[in-house]
Amino acid sequence: MKILVTGGAGFIGSQIVDALLDAGHEVAVVDDLSTGFEEHVSPRARFYPIDIRHKDLATVFQRELPEVVCHQAARANVRESMTQPELYADVNILGSINLLQCCRQFSVRKVIYASTGGAVYGEPQQVPVGEGHAINPLDPYGTSKHTVEHYLFLYRLHYGIQYTALRYPNVYGPRQNPYGEAGVVAIFANQMLRGRQPLVNGDGNQQRDFVFVADVVRANLLALTRGDGEIVNIGSGVGTSVNEIFDHLARECGYSKPAVHGPAKQGEVSRIYLDPTRAWEKLGWKSSISVADGLRQTAQWFRTAKPYWLGTETSPATV
Repeated sequence: MKILVTGGAGFIGSQIVDALLDAGHEVAVVDDLSTGFEEHVSPRARFYPIDIRHKDLATVFQRELPEVVCHQAARANVRESMTQPELYADVNILGSINLLQCCRQFSVRKVIYASTGGAVYGEPQQVPVGEGHAINPLDPYGTSKHTVEHYLFLYRLHYGIQYTALRYPNVYGPRQNPYGEAGVVAIFANQMLRGRQPLVNGDGNQQRDFVFVADVVRANLLALTRGDGEIVNIGSGVGTSVNEIFDHLARECGYSKPAVHGPAKQGEVSRIYLDPTRAWEKLGWKSSISVADGLRQTAQWFRTAKPYWLGTETSPATV
């Protein structure tokens, strides 16, 4: 297929691009490099450094005529969204509408959309959380991602554009920016390997659904031909605490200092992990890489990787 990947220079998007190319697809990448890195973009893909909000996006569609769009581009920092809600509405909602208008104009068959399972549900009433759970996001990021799910429904209803929305968990793994995206695994691994002291917010017992990036990539490839019209949790169904992540990474990184705890973050969800039943039924997907194995691979990557993110240290090393 001819596939356009937005956010294809990012942590997850670039690895989706690699997997699509390895599977024999023809791939173009759109990324404004606001959080991604051009070094991550495969030379086998055609790269367009364009913001999804820009009118020139239509020119890319006209040139590429993709059959499928894999939409990963977004602002994705919960804390930043609390201070810049207009930015999150502009990029995540209006940018996605611009993208969908291009899909409509140039007859795209399907959109695979990166939504969020960690932020749309709010504080869950029960765990694991199924897709039918009430939607009560606690921040503008989660609100913006859920809003686009409604637009996907409308464009399918009125214009016949298929979609699969994948509600991501806490995704971790190689290429994650330990500053720009504020993922706990990337932050801890980077700090430990550099001899710095990570700071755990609160008591560290807060639980999240940690899924290795390769498993998330596989879900996107399955959605090329499955899951039309579906919203699907991409989760393990298992909660892992921040303290457990710290202990695993300390062993992998050879870090011997005890955890240091700071104040809890106001409004933070205490426990959430996602029910993966529908992902298996609709996509034939389930997570296959254990947290222990995924953290081992991640620590190894951070130990040897070229640090593209140097000079971007704008977020505090706390989780």
